[in-house]
Amino acid sequence: MINVQFFPSRQIALYMGKTFLLRTLAVLAALVLVLQTLDLLGESGKILAVPGNGDAQLWEYVSLRIPQLVARFLPFAVLLGTLITLVSMNQSSEIISMKAAGISAHQIIAPLVLASLVVAAFAFVFQERIVTRATARLNDWQAVDYGKVPAGSGTATNVWVREGDDLIYARSVEGQGNATRLTGVAIYVRSQGTLESIVTAASGRPDAGGWRLNDVETFNVERGQTMRAPTMQLGSQIEPERFTLAAVRGDEQDFVTLKRLIGELQAGGRNTTSLEAELWHKLSGPLSAILMPLLAAVAAFGLARSGQLFVRAVAGMALGFAYFVADNFALAMGNFGAYPPFLAAWAPFFLFLLIGETVLLRTEE
Repeated sequence: MINVQFFPSRQIALYMGKTFLLRTLAVLAALVLVLQTLDLLGESGKILAVPGNGDAQLWEYVSLRIPQLVARFLPFAVLLGTLITLVSMNQSSEIISMKAAGISAHQIIAPLVLASLVVAAFAFVFQERIVTRATARLNDWQAVDYGKVPAGSGTATNVWVREGDDLIYARSVEGQGNATRLTGVAIYVRSQGTLESIVTAASGRPDAGGWRLNDVETFNVERGQTMRAPTMQLGSQIEPERFTLAAVRGDEQDFVTLKRLIGELQAGGRNTTSLEAELWHKLSGPLSAILMPLLAAVAAFGLARSGQLFVRAVAGMALGFAYFVADNFALAMGNFGAYPPFLAAWAPFFLFLLIGETVLLRTEE
């Protein structure tokens, strides 16, 4: 008689879920430990090169980098944890025993999918509450080459704004509204795509409907002449918000904040395609964990004595890594505007959901 329940018995479900979670955590810990060690070896020289930095700064870097590594490699850990769990159960004939008891392939995988859903929920909360804040702090710290970060934070770096044909660059932007302060300003004055002059200034601030630049140097490209002035009044009507909103980074914002910022950018006529793709990926990224048991299920079935268990494990791993390649490719195409944002974030997820379900159905037959 065939068992029509979605899950196997409570004992089997708890056993499989517990085994899967423990092995996933072990794989994740090993991955993060190795990758963090290699990353620290590459960055420790830059950190310690700053006068006053020492062991405390190295540990601070580790505390900010680990959340990024956990968020990025958690789906990999789920994939490898699923493969290890299913391969070991296949080798010990536990899968065969379940099949002989009338438990279907879907019922065998169901506890792993449910546990993966718990992992996905944790990944989303961890990303929203910890990873975004750690990323923002680390980006600010790296912007000053691991030196002392200015008090008040909120400093945006390497900001570009376009006004007509002209391009305006600011090395750093602090404050908001009329309190906005620009540092390391460069204005590329163009006419019909031809560069006419380059204006550089040590700093700038809003003043009388325009901008007041300090310590200004103007280079005329056609004449090859340079002129200097202590100050210059720039009559541009660029609002200070253009500089602050231009530096919005999706990986530094939680879902709600990023959605609000996208609305503000759209109201200002800005292109938000890449940010919208990142917004949707904040949901599809953590949910990718529930795909891994489906994609790795091919390693669970088939006789271990047939000699094809290794081939099945490699096939499951290949399917999992193919998803990550497709996901990164689609997200990149979304950032370029080649794919609509929703499609860029969700198309790989639904595609490999269908592939995983197809493989499982063929296995069921």
